[in-house]
Amino acid sequence: MRIVDPTDERVPIKRSLAKRSGTISGSVALLDISKPRGDVLIEQIAARLREEIPGVEIHRYRKPTFTKPAPEELRRQIAKESDFVIEALAD
Repeated sequence: MRIVDPTDERVPIKRSLAKRSGTISGSVALLDISKPRGDVLIEQIAARLREEIPGVEIHRYRKPTFTKPAPEELRRQIAKESDFVIEALAD
């Protein structure tokens, strides 16, 4: 198997995962990037979170288009209202 990094880094940057507590508490932002069927994927993720983490607070957001980064105002709103973000795309 060959893994290809789509960022075209000539020398890949070594990355490490942030420390995790092992539990999720607080509010989760689900960001639909506006690709076709992204809403279906987001709904499945929301249902799974509700099932696995009773009492989790879920906020749903949608980018205006998948072709550009989320607008600054939307990013600020997500940061203000949520502790975690799950960004989902689909096709």
